[in-house]
This record gives sequence, structure tokens and C-alpha cells, in this order.
Amino acid sequence: MEYHITLPSKPRVVSEEKLQGVYEIDSLYPGYGHTLGNSLRRIILSSLPGATVTSVKIEGVPHEFATIEGMRESVIELLLNLKKVHFILHGDEPQAIKLKAKGTKSVTAADLDLPSQVEIMNPDQHIAELSGKNEFEMEATIERGLGYIPREVLTKEKVDIGTIALDATFTPIRRVNYEVENMRVGDRTDFNRLRILIETNGTITPRAALENAIETMIHQLKAVVGFQEEPAVTSAAEKEDVGPAEGAPTSQGKTKTADLGLSARTAAALEEAGIKTAAGLARKSVATLKEVEGVGDKAIEEINAALGKLGFALKGE
Repeated sequence: MEYHITLPSKPRVVSEEKLQGVYEIDSLYPGYGHTLGNSLRRIILSSLPGATVTSVKIEGVPHEFATIEGMRESVIELLLNLKKVHFILHGDEPQAIKLKAKGTKSVTAADLDLPSQVEIMNPDQHIAELSGKNEFEMEATIERGLGYIPREVLTKEKVDIGTIALDATFTPIRRVNYEVENMRVGDRTDFNRLRILIETNGTITPRAALENAIETMIHQLKAVVGFQEEPAVTSAAEKEDVGPAEGAPTSQGKTKTADLGLSARTAAALEEAGIKTAAGLARKSVATLKEVEGVGDKAIEEINAALGKLGFALKGE
């Protein structure tokens, strides 16, 4: 009996409207519908980059439990409204946005003063209702990242007095679900059809979200193809010539990347890429690290400085 391998189809658009899309992948081998569907769902929810507010400084407000004269909302309600604004950040560097308002008016996202690297997808989002003659001034920091990072991680270093740190939910995805049904392929009726529904916040299209998730999965799987080769045993004389990147103490190499004193954004990007120790980081080249989402020139400088303290260096440095 001759055995034929059946490959799945490319994703097919079932429907696309505004922020929501439904896509199907046919001819999946029996059981692969749930395998692929659950994997893509997890990647879409956790591994697509986005931008959000990470800290806010309001003139005359020392903490989030204070009140602002002439504002209907409490400070906490103001912060929650601000987190509903959907930002697109062009580049990896954090950006500051500002807001100045006076008099009786309804403040929306359209009133924010933005640098050229920042866009807003929902300018009608309500922020606060002001009344009276007091002037309201606020400055917020927008950062790019992955998944969810609590404010305790974002603020490893002390923040300025009056700066309110926020939990950061970077994901641009509102909802993603999938379902699997059987379909006929040749004489068999137990092959799978995967249908996946994706809803975004408008900073990325549903189609791009699916494409990026598939590319991320392929990139991760390629990295684990094959097995690691055992390192060649070197003589004592050769060991003396080994540079810090290879000859540093084993205990130093076991230092976790989370303990290297890196910024929260850089540490999260390395963790997402599966780079968890100093030794593993030192085996990467600059070119390889720049392929990691969220790692740019500034992050490379930061990584080199942290590794140098342990006697390591990036591969080829």
C-alpha cells in the first residue's frame, strides 16, 4: 500500500470586517486541528508586539489614589481610560506624550500631544471630563513590548516622585477563538478543518496577526531542529587562550538573564526568545539578537555592558 503525505492548505479568508477576521485551514491530518489551533491561539495572545502606557505623571498629583479638583473622574478612572487608548509606536524607543487642558470640556485621545513616532487608532476614546478654570497637565510614557508585564517588573529602578507606574498589557489582540471540524480528504473523512476567529484593537489587522503568529511558530520550530553537538574537549594550553565569552566561570554562565539588571523590555524580549542564561546569551551574535522582536541597537549596548560585568561577551564581539 502506497503512503501519501497530505499537507494542509494555506489559510483562506472566510470573512474580514473592520477589526475582526475569520480564517480556515483545510486538510489537516487527524488531530492536527487542535494541535495547530491551540498553538496559534497562544502565540497570537502572547507573542505579538504592541504599545501601551507604562507610566503617567500628573501635575500636582502624588499618587493614583488622589483626587483632582474640577475633574469628574478619579485618578484611577483617568488611568483606566488612558489604557483604553490604542497606540502604534514606530520604533523601539519609549516615547513621551503630553496633555494640557483648561476650562470646561470633555478630553479625548485626540487632545493628546504626540511625537512623530506615535499614532492613535481611536482618537474618540474618552479620557476625562473637566470643569472649572484649573489647568490640567499630564505626561505619559508609551513603550513597546510583548504580552503582559506587571508594574513591579517595569519599575526595577526607583521612579520619580509623582510618577505613577502602570501594569502593561501590550497585546493588540482583543479576542481569539478556534474550532475544529472533520472533512473529507480522498477516501478518509477524519481529516481536520481549522477555523480561527481573531479580533484586534485596530493597531494590527487580523490577517497580519495570523501571519505573524505562523511566522513566529516556524521560527521557533526551526531553532530546535536537530540536536546540540557535544563541545570538543580542549587542552589546558588551549583553555588559556579562550576569551571571556567562553572561559568565564560556569557559575557566572548560569546567571539568569532576568538577573542581569537589564531593562524590563529587553529582559522580556530575551525571555520570549528562550534566552534564559548569561551563557546562552553569550552564544548569540549581534545579528542573531537583532532578529529578536524588541531588541535594537540600544538593547545590544545594554546586553554587552551586562555580559561584560560577568566576563562574557556576545559571539564575535
